[in-house]
Amino acid sequence: MSRNDALRAARLRRGWRTLESAAAALQEHGQQLLDDRQFTVSARTWRRWEGDRPGWPPEETAVVLHDALGRWPEDLGFTTPPGWIRPEHHEEADVKRRAFVSVTAAALAPGPVGRQHVDPALIDYFQQQLEGHYRADMFLGPHDLIGTVSAQYQLIDKLVRSATGETRRGLLRVGAAYAALVGWLYQDAGDMDGASFWRGVTQEIAMRSRDPNLIGYSLVNQAQVRTDLGDGHAVIDLCEAALDDAHRLASKVRVMSLQQQAHGASLVGDRPAVDQLIDQADGLLASVDDDLPWGNACRRTPGYLEVQRATCYGRLGLGAEAGALWAQVLDVVPETARRDRGVYMARQATAAAVAREPDQAVDIARTVATIAVETRSARMRRELVTLERAMRPWQDAPVGRDLREVLAPVTGRG
Repeated sequence: MSRNDALRAARLRRGWRTLESAAAALQEHGQQLLDDRQFTVSARTWRRWEGDRPGWPPEETAVVLHDALGRWPEDLGFTTPPGWIRPEHHEEADVKRRAFVSVTAAALAPGPVGRQHVDPALIDYFQQQLEGHYRADMFLGPHDLIGTVSAQYQLIDKLVRSATGETRRGLLRVGAAYAALVGWLYQDAGDMDGASFWRGVTQEIAMRSRDPNLIGYSLVNQAQVRTDLGDGHAVIDLCEAALDDAHRLASKVRVMSLQQQAHGASLVGDRPAVDQLIDQADGLLASVDDDLPWGNACRRTPGYLEVQRATCYGRLGLGAEAGALWAQVLDVVPETARRDRGVYMARQATAAAVAREPDQAVDIARTVATIAVETRSARMRRELVTLERAMRPWQDAPVGRDLREVLAPVTGRG
């Protein structure tokens, strides 16, 4: 009789009558979900899962199990590692949904509201606050800021409903920037539903503001979401739409659009377009001189365009080229920018693995794992999952076991 009755019961509820059919069905489900034909589950593995020592599955396998069976490994009888703490992305769906509804209510406050005088000085106040939020995001990560920034957006929205003339238009412009930041925070936290919602709010307010720069910025924001979803053609479409009236746009918006289009090109495997687009953006970088309070990553981030080029090269499987660029970038990124350094180093580690330097990849991953635990960045966790895939050729070697040990605090398994 099976020792792991929880998994056996879930299997039978799914209609998988045998271990062999369960393994085959989960493998097919995982290949479709992850878009990875290398994802495999054997009948032998499933038999061990239903035995008295089921172990702990890899993170991507846990995701596939949850998607197929509706439960996480700890609820399916798997052996929980010592000291393991239930990760945030394993919270019950209703808890997550309540949190989402609570925050997004900031964008859906019913009107009309009571009329009040709105001082134009409030525009500068919110703009100054925005710069502080950008800095805090670099140090804190997304989770501690979502509530704060969305609450300020709610106040801006309330003021917009009373303001008139230039004050109203100014508040619309700053409100779009706040909505864009909330969307980014959701994206970094790994909640693509929340990110898409707030990117849509950003685009709506940008259109209402009639500001061509904000409209272009909102399209780039939408393209960022499509990049994370792996939809290269949509990224290109959105960025081309943003550049339709390029002569009306500030240099900063053109730089943002061109570099994001390069990400789209990398997703469809077009390296010449990647280099052409980033080189074109590089030619505009020196002319970025506006005082717009949003979208200043190109000025604030050291090696901004080389970060984009290295990321694109990594997607294209150019391990050596990407690794060399990441080494240059990390020489100029300050230690205080913990979240960004962690993401860049995770990509550097993957580049090392692709270049068949597994020991170097594991050495880099040691630092990344510490930063990932501190910042709770889902973006960084996704990069580490990509690293695990790149390290599959060595999964049974000592270096593969070292990687699993290094990533245990992030993945929850040893």
